[in-house]
Amino acid sequence: MTFTAIDAWWWPYVFILVAGWLATDFWRFLGVYLGGRISEESELIVLVRCIATALVAAVIANLVIFPSGALAGTPLLLRIGAGVVGFLAYLAAGKRVIVGILVGEATLGIGLLAFP
Repeated sequence: MTFTAIDAWWWPYVFILVAGWLATDFWRFLGVYLGGRISEESELIVLVRCIATALVAAVIANLVIFPSGALAGTPLLLRIGAGVVGFLAYLAAGKRVIVGILVGEATLGIGLLAFP
């Protein structure tokens, strides 16, 4: 089976869903299987946590620096400022993710209204 094997409007969506499921579920099951057997303070878990955090930070930085769609029309300083303000709100609220997201989005929205 290939991405272009079936000529139907729904086939690319099914292909992406199945391919994504096959590529990620093995690692999820392995993580659940091994997760209970490895100490949370082990060097392996610390390394995995560091790599996962770095990957998330890289994706966020990529979205802020090189956005697509409507966000691409916003000034870079506004995007970076909204991220910084959201992060500071996250820290001030006791590391509550939803607070950081909402404050960052509000900052971006207010900035877009103030500086069209």
